[in-house]
Amino acid sequence: MNPTPAPDAHEADGPVTAHRGPLVAEPTTVPRQKAGIHGERLTTPTDPDPLDAPDPGAAAEAAAVENLLRCWVRENDLTAPAGPVLRIPLPASGTALAVPVLYWSATGWHRFARPTLEGGSPGAPPADAVTVAALLGREAGQSEGADLVGRVADSVRRTADFIADRRTRPGPHDTADLFLTAEQSLLLGHPLHPTPKSREGLSETEARRYSPELYGSFPLHWMAVDPRVLATDSAWTEGGRAIDAAQLAHRLADGIQLPPGAVPLPLHPWQARDIAQRPAVAALLDAGLLHDLGPHGEDWHPTSSVRTVHRSGADAMLKLSLGVRITNSRRENLRKELHRGVEVHRLLRAGLGEEWQSAHPCFDIVRDPAWLAVDTPDGEPLPGLDVMVRHNPFAPGDDAVCIAALTAPRPMPGRPGMLSRLADVVGRLAARTGRPITAVCAEWFLRYLDQVVRPLLWLDGTAGIALEAHQQNTLVLLDPDGWPVGGRYRDNQGYYFRESHRAALERRLPGIGATSDTFVPDAVTDERFAYYLGINNVLGLIGAFGAQHLADERVLLAALRRFLAKATDLGSPLPAQLLDSATLRCKANLLTRLHGLDELVGPVDTQSVYVTITNPLHTNGT
Repeated sequence: MNPTPAPDAHEADGPVTAHRGPLVAEPTTVPRQKAGIHGERLTTPTDPDPLDAPDPGAAAEAAAVENLLRCWVRENDLTAPAGPVLRIPLPASGTALAVPVLYWSATGWHRFARPTLEGGSPGAPPADAVTVAALLGREAGQSEGADLVGRVADSVRRTADFIADRRTRPGPHDTADLFLTAEQSLLLGHPLHPTPKSREGLSETEARRYSPELYGSFPLHWMAVDPRVLATDSAWTEGGRAIDAAQLAHRLADGIQLPPGAVPLPLHPWQARDIAQRPAVAALLDAGLLHDLGPHGEDWHPTSSVRTVHRSGADAMLKLSLGVRITNSRRENLRKELHRGVEVHRLLRAGLGEEWQSAHPCFDIVRDPAWLAVDTPDGEPLPGLDVMVRHNPFAPGDDAVCIAALTAPRPMPGRPGMLSRLADVVGRLAARTGRPITAVCAEWFLRYLDQVVRPLLWLDGTAGIALEAHQQNTLVLLDPDGWPVGGRYRDNQGYYFRESHRAALERRLPGIGATSDTFVPDAVTDERFAYYLGINNVLGLIGAFGAQHLADERVLLAALRRFLAKATDLGSPLPAQLLDSATLRCKANLLTRLHGLDELVGPVDTQSVYVTITNPLHTNGT
């Protein structure tokens, strides 16, 4: 392993030490923990998991209901019930939900069985996800409740399709690309989002081609752009030589025939069809400033974000614009985000990256050093045609797994111990070393804090840059045994330049932030960094260990407190904030959906709804 990534395109990340074993292996049985209410299992190890229901539709319903209930519990800061049933009053509907609690998590990763309506007729079936969504939407008193119900139904239907397909095609061959395999493994999605698999605008046929969960693949759709309306920027280099975005595009287009002087522009096929109907694009096509070249080249594969595509062994990944509404937002690139990706790459190459690598040689940002887009004839950005060209630092054998994929449950009945990739990894480590599963989990978690969390705190403390390091944006690098040995961050949207560090960052890179709109007040940065890294990422990982009965959450919370106490010298305010605050501000995905917010639109401090929750680090003793 080359632990110090070089800045050039082909060397932006050294090879990751890979897990060389089979991807589809015999399951490792993981010991379960003792029953109890606070952070422990309430059912016996032989009880069937609702996610393992033989009917894929029932498994999808169970997952959706759990997500909605977890959101409601978190966003209302509900405490553990005294017994095995949680009562959720619904005064707006004149009833209540009686929710069987399978596991109560100190960090919010609760497990629930399907609830029943209080006062319902005897023998009535449990409430389904649509019913629960309608009741909670009415209770919240928001106008977007009907939209929530429709999108929950869409998410359940798609999840059922994903589960059914994966049960018939459980995994790739042994030599498959490990990074892509992980990206295709999130069948259920974010455990604290009400509609994690809703994709408004995709037909069934399109979903089959464009969904990572269904092993989708497709050739890119190409446009030829007249230089008079082409907009680009590039900091991509190879061997010290600058490569402009047009050169990269020609390389990716692989010999496609172009009008004289035109530059090829790759598009998602769905987007190509959609934008052709937009008047501004149609005008450019009529004027001969754009030419529709159609599909061309080898297949690309969607990653977990759906719109970012990967081809094993290629130098680049592409973050494409896609007008489908996924989770809360239509996923079309914004021009400021394109500027931000190139700007961060230039900032790191101006010296900050070398400092960071010296302190933390096994962590880096997956760079976004080039982009292509289209302007109108009068020079205004034309939305929907923006493409980010991203370094592809991962060889096919590199075991780089986003935390969401690592912890994602696998609804596969009859396969004990295959609760998630995380359960498989620590189960194999326990079997190999002969150590108790709880001891292995504690060591794995401490290594993760050191290899992934500490570098993120260093960057905030040293440079005043906080990253939106939630579980899908954060990748852990695993060695052949499964231990964390490094990490990567990806996402040109998720940078917070602290206003208090503006002068220092300006000295590092003059003009920084002028077009990227990346400087954020420190108070907002503190709130977002605490949520994305503290709550979503680290507490979410602890919750996964607990909900999958691998470790006691209280033990891991104590370990996290000790780590944070030592990390205060890194200069980031986050460790002290997590240790000392009785409450934390937390993103409320259900309320954000009920308020009808698109999280890519508007000022960063008003894009999402945030609520106040009890800090489990403050309330759960050692």
